[in-house]
Amino acid sequence: MNLSDKKDIRWFLIFACLVLSFSATGSGGQTVSVTNLPPRPYPERLKWWAEARFGIFIHWGPVSITGKEISWSRANTNPKCPNKGQIPAQEYDSLYKNFNPYNFNPEHWIGLIKASGAKYFVLTAKHCDGFLLWHSKVSDYNISNTPFRRDVCYELSKTARENGIRVGWYFSPMDWRDPDFRSERNNLFLKRMQGELRELLTNYGRIDLLWFDWDGGEPLYDQPTTYALVKELQPQIIINNRLDLAPGDNDRMIKSQFADYYTPEQHINAYDDQTPWESCMTTSARGQWAWGGFNDGVKPFETCLKMLIRCAGGDGNLLLNIGPMPNGEIDYEQAEILRKMGEWLESYGESIYGTRGGPFKPGYYGVSTRKDNTVYVHILDWTHDVVLPPIPAKILKSYMPGGGSAKVLQTTNGIEISVKKSQKTHRYGCCARVRSFCA
Repeated sequence: MNLSDKKDIRWFLIFACLVLSFSATGSGGQTVSVTNLPPRPYPERLKWWAEARFGIFIHWGPVSITGKEISWSRANTNPKCPNKGQIPAQEYDSLYKNFNPYNFNPEHWIGLIKASGAKYFVLTAKHCDGFLLWHSKVSDYNISNTPFRRDVCYELSKTARENGIRVGWYFSPMDWRDPDFRSERNNLFLKRMQGELRELLTNYGRIDLLWFDWDGGEPLYDQPTTYALVKELQPQIIINNRLDLAPGDNDRMIKSQFADYYTPEQHINAYDDQTPWESCMTTSARGQWAWGGFNDGVKPFETCLKMLIRCAGGDGNLLLNIGPMPNGEIDYEQAEILRKMGEWLESYGESIYGTRGGPFKPGYYGVSTRKDNTVYVHILDWTHDVVLPPIPAKILKSYMPGGGSAKVLQTTNGIEISVKKSQKTHRYGCCARVRSFCA
């Protein structure tokens, strides 16, 4: 569907897509970067993830009954843990007895993820509250002992693979409900934790991604053994950076050779084409991860779209979160954001999928992405005409896929892009493309 037919979509994004062609002697057939270093190639195992650029985070569990935040709304029972929530622990830990998401439909969830244009998802198989969304023999605190009973991890992973969507598990190594965690009996906790991880990585076929979390406390997870277990069970799996993080660390640090990427939370990372990264962001208007109730609301679609564009332009991924409702359905407003993301990507996905950030660093104007000899300049602010740094290539022509035209002027001082005043307030996106050869 043409976005110009969608009267409810409002976004003020105009793109100039500079397509640059270079001679083999001038650049080795690669786009010339105006950043400090050429982008570091991704390891073969990470290529699918890097080319995807867009995934869906899913925070869900019995806590959705309350409309409160997952794990953090649970009152503290372990002084070594940071949660100090408003729901008494006994009440929180009993929510599963009434958790019956009778409208849960894995085909609908995966269909919506596919329609969004995302290539992978990450489900909170186990969050910090210790509840498991799979049938476990290690812990009774799992989905099989709810009125619902069905194995959510099995149904989602099976349906995802049938639809070409990559499967990721969020697994909290800490368990705020477990009294042995961070105590003198931590070894008993570790045995259970690693047993749960073994189940999750053994019983559901190939798992593409494992997303550990951290809580700012001591990481007493026997990391060498835990990493070895993960790699033994899923040799090709991609792992994030959080298993090793300790007090004083931040989510942009990688402390292990087994961690593949870092994870800025609730903000878009600065430009980095040397180390893989993924920003995790919420659709919730209040920034809540789990479903926040009918009065929560969502961020505007254009805000979520800019998240994706800025991540790709910074050479990173976006993991955009939804929080399904307690009945198993995905809130209509969150679902609409995903559908609109997919509609936009259907038209402009070539400027996101399989690209690297740059060659122009993010600036007041927006961001740029590149693919082979093509550069897409996503102009998010037309307050002033855009002036980009010079690049050793000759511009041949430009066009705007969304309609209209751009004036592109190349000088020794840089590349100037401008459009008519009427186009700067156009409701729907347009795009300029420029071809060039090495001078």
